[in-house]
Amino acid sequence: TLLCQESYVCSGTDEAIFECDECRSLQCQRCEEELHQPERLRNHERTRIRPGHVPYCDSCKGANGNIMHASMTGSRQIAAVRCQVCKINLCVECQKRTHAGGNKRKHPVTAYHAGKAQEQEEEEGMDEETKRRKMTEKVVSFLLVDETEEIQVKNEEEFIKKLDCSPDQHLKVVSIFGNTGDGKSHTLNHTFFYGREVFKTSPAQESCTVGVWAAYDPVRKVVVIDTEGLLGATVNLSQRTRLLLKVLAISDLVIYRTRADRLHNDLFKFLGDASEAYLKHFTKELKATTARCGLDVPLSTLGPGVIIFHETVYTKLLGSDHPSEVPEKLIQDRFRKLSCFPEAFSSIHYKGTRTYNPPTDFSGLRRAVEQQLENNTTRSPRQPGVIYKALKALSDRFSGEIPDDQMAHSSFFPDEYFTCSSVCLSCGCGCKKSMNHAKEGIPHESKSRCRYSHQYDNRVYTCKACYERGMEVSVVPKTSASTDSPWLGLAKYAWSGYVIECPNCGVVYRSRQYWFGNQDPVNTVVRTEIEHVWPGTDGFLKDNNNAAQRLLDGMNFMAQSVSELSLGPTKAVTSWLTDQIAPAYWRPNSQILSCNKCNTPFKDNDTKHHCRACGEGFCDGCSSKTRPVPERGWGPAPVRVCDNCYENRGIQLDVAELPSDEEGGTLIARKVGEAVQNTLGAVVTAMDIPLGLVKDAARPAYWVPDHEILHCHNCRKEFSIKLSKHHCRACGQGFCDDRRGVPSRGWDHPVRVCFNCNKKPGDL
Repeated sequence: TLLCQESYVCSGTDEAIFECDECRSLQCQRCEEELHQPERLRNHERTRIRPGHVPYCDSCKGANGNIMHASMTGSRQIAAVRCQVCKINLCVECQKRTHAGGNKRKHPVTAYHAGKAQEQEEEEGMDEETKRRKMTEKVVSFLLVDETEEIQVKNEEEFIKKLDCSPDQHLKVVSIFGNTGDGKSHTLNHTFFYGREVFKTSPAQESCTVGVWAAYDPVRKVVVIDTEGLLGATVNLSQRTRLLLKVLAISDLVIYRTRADRLHNDLFKFLGDASEAYLKHFTKELKATTARCGLDVPLSTLGPGVIIFHETVYTKLLGSDHPSEVPEKLIQDRFRKLSCFPEAFSSIHYKGTRTYNPPTDFSGLRRAVEQQLENNTTRSPRQPGVIYKALKALSDRFSGEIPDDQMAHSSFFPDEYFTCSSVCLSCGCGCKKSMNHAKEGIPHESKSRCRYSHQYDNRVYTCKACYERGMEVSVVPKTSASTDSPWLGLAKYAWSGYVIECPNCGVVYRSRQYWFGNQDPVNTVVRTEIEHVWPGTDGFLKDNNNAAQRLLDGMNFMAQSVSELSLGPTKAVTSWLTDQIAPAYWRPNSQILSCNKCNTPFKDNDTKHHCRACGEGFCDGCSSKTRPVPERGWGPAPVRVCDNCYENRGIQLDVAELPSDEEGGTLIARKVGEAVQNTLGAVVTAMDIPLGLVKDAARPAYWVPDHEILHCHNCRKEFSIKLSKHHCRACGQGFCDDRRGVPSRGWDHPVRVCFNCNKKPGDL
């Protein structure tokens, strides 16, 4: 609440009701009546104070004290403080000017806080141009995309926050292009922001704009985008040029800024190549983005409008020599002569200005821009979230490095900027699909035919009978038919060789069907096609005869089944036999349920160890140390003891505890049993070596060798004795366990496959 500043009657405690301009103070009801009783003071102009009122600065008045003159010239400011000694109201500038030094610097002041009503009253007194200027005072630009095509805004919410606009506000996008040093940032600052340096400018030789910068114009409700200049000395030129087309694709209006006495060919070449690339690569992607993101506002597949802003110094503007000809008609003729056809753009307009003396006049460009923004027939405004989604989709699709050896420099926007960079390993031709198409499950494709390479064996067999009926069905040689059981298939393979099976026709070929006279399948039942070999894909007709591996798998399955079924009885018999030859002081295995030290319960697969000194049962961790135990008859070789007995060395046994002759015989039997166990373990270990060689010999051609598999291809866990390695029957990598049929590799029955292959839809 504002208090009375006169303190004539109320002592400064009453609320101020009036402001007297001649008295230069706020007055309460009682002070106002008493002060203006004299005849000479009755004509003072007094105004009633509204809620939130703040007086004007007294020092900002004209030299003659004419308040009306001061307010007309715009020199009168709202007061920020009141000096209690000088009894005047001061704005910030006047306070610095009059009270910054000397004794006045120590004068006590009272601060004012302008209310919303006062601000609204102040805005009502402004003209339209001043209001617009005030709306753009807080606008700042931000980096939207850097020079490596990486979006610097994480999500839609951050994009809207940096624009400082409402999420429901419908906006258009205006971008600017041109050669480096032509003043693109300066043009945007004066066209949209009344000369404020929203976009950075610099007199240095280096480009001051790197990447793509954006700002929001609250007056015209547009997103203004500043881009990096063409023909500059930059690295990653191909990626930066591709970035310009992404910006052009999301723009509703494009300003091409050129500062030259005559229009150069690179302007028409840039717009012509941009139009061709837009129609060829971006139209389809914008449609897909609309469907994929479920956008309420469809993204227009017709390109933005273009305004060519031409500034000259010594030459006349385009069309000034021929008033009867429209500049846009001359622009179209120039495009036609250069064989450049800008069909993608919804419109092309020319706006020129001749600068006899600086600064440049941007008023004509400003009017042309506002006129184009009001036209919603082709490009309608959309929410900022839609703009961000479109830019994100284009960046995800068209990204990655561009190889210089594949670059065609005859165009501003060659196809290599937007197509897949994969090259066929057999013939060397490139993929014609758009970039990053593999993320959507779309395979590589090339229009040219491939040639056969023995290194990659890029042949594909198709059933000849199905082909004659109008179907193209791929078939592969394999060990057995899908209808045969694993063991019956192995028997048939041993007798009549591999088979070729068609899903429609059944088994169409067996390699040893007859004793003699068996023909090649290419001449009888299949057709051969040569297909491209793309990086990261397998060969086509690799050896799918997996009979040897099937035999090993069957034997391993039988051995594993016998081991699992006999595990219980075997352990029971082993424990009984061990107890029979154990010394008398050993605790029987049946009574050892947990480790004597850590109390960890023993499981079925856990091994129990007896301490040779005390005879108690321990786990591996609690009985890992060794030393001779001569007092028990174990010596001089070290034997396993528990941790407690290892620390209590030199323990003296009573005579009654010494081993008797009978116990000595039992001790000898135990030593013999341990020697037999060690010998059998060495034999089993020695048998593992040739078994590994047999497995390598039986391995199918597409399997990765065992010695190259160090960890799981999916979870990256290292293989060890406890973690067995298994080959995926689909891709041949080393993985953990999962099962599924792989007909393309000749495995018709469920076999081990990796996690990634198991997720693939359809037949493997």
